[in-house]
Amino acid sequence: MMAFDISQILLMFVTLVLAIFTIELKNLLYAVLSFSGMCITIGAMYWLLNAPYVAIFQLLIYAGAVVTLFLAALTLTKLKESIR
Repeated sequence: MMAFDISQILLMFVTLVLAIFTIELKNLLYAVLSFSGMCITIGAMYWLLNAPYVAIFQLLIYAGAVVTLFLAALTLTKLKESIR
């Protein structure tokens, strides 16, 4: 039980730090990567709370699809800026 509590507190701390990095980082690529890490740690917290269905959806939808869309949009906007 003690290891479960420590891992949960550690995941909460890492999630909070990554959320702050997502907001405060100036480089958009690093902000998207920290958002991805935040989504992964939230999925791990769901898994620890015995909600595997929600954890898998968290990882597939947010850490997978949304981050991929952010990276594609970021790549396309950087490409348009370099053409000008």
